[in-house]
Amino acid sequence: MAQGKVEICGVNTAKLPILKEKEKEALFARIKAGDEKAKEEYIKGNLRLVLSVIKRFGASNENPDDLFQIGCIGLIKAINNFNTELDVKFSTYAVPMIIGEIRRYMRDNNSIRVSRSLRDTAYKAIYAKENYMKRNLKEPTVQEIAEEIGISKEDIVFALDAIQVPMSLQEPVYNDGGDALYVMDQISDTKNKEEKWVENLSLEAAMEHLNPRERHIIKLRFFDGKTQMEVAQEIEISQAQVSRLEKNALRTMRQYLS
Repeated sequence: MAQGKVEICGVNTAKLPILKEKEKEALFARIKAGDEKAKEEYIKGNLRLVLSVIKRFGASNENPDDLFQIGCIGLIKAINNFNTELDVKFSTYAVPMIIGEIRRYMRDNNSIRVSRSLRDTAYKAIYAKENYMKRNLKEPTVQEIAEEIGISKEDIVFALDAIQVPMSLQEPVYNDGGDALYVMDQISDTKNKEEKWVENLSLEAAMEHLNPRERHIIKLRFFDGKTQMEVAQEIEISQAQVSRLEKNALRTMRQYLS
């Protein structure tokens, strides 16, 4: 991505306006009253925010013009849904929405698909590896994983390599009749930690609405980047319990921020 280009989607980025806080407040009051011209002016005044977000996707092969357009959709959604009564800056509310819109586009635009059988094999291997490490406190070899799940090591290597392509983090990994475990539960959240989305969302206030255990779990998961299994081991409860507590905590925080 040419992060330094002056023009993107026909917009001269060097001439984008910068709105002051009082101007933003005045425009938003007009927007709430149904003033479309004020909305257009507010969008233009926040296009630099979209540009700052798409720079985070500089390592991708996506066209920057496309990402900018998708980011603008996220910006408009943020404007439509922003509650001025919340003690949250518009930028901290809008950034995650813009990022989410771009990520959905990149996921849906991905032409590479992995067969269900390959995903199943890879997920079984991941789950077997986690269990082995929990029992033996060391990482297993591919051969040991193969013996654990009864699948050849060649097939395991192939399956694990196949799922390195982008896929939904909401894909179920394992279900024992209770709460399903998802891909995102098996992955350390280092990317989110690097992007500091927790800080960007100003969730400190929202976290005050959680009980101490939920707050501790959220900090371990999203500040320290630990997997649910690592959290479960640290606070000595099951991974399923961690999953339930985390989902409940995030639901509470979303309700506060919505």
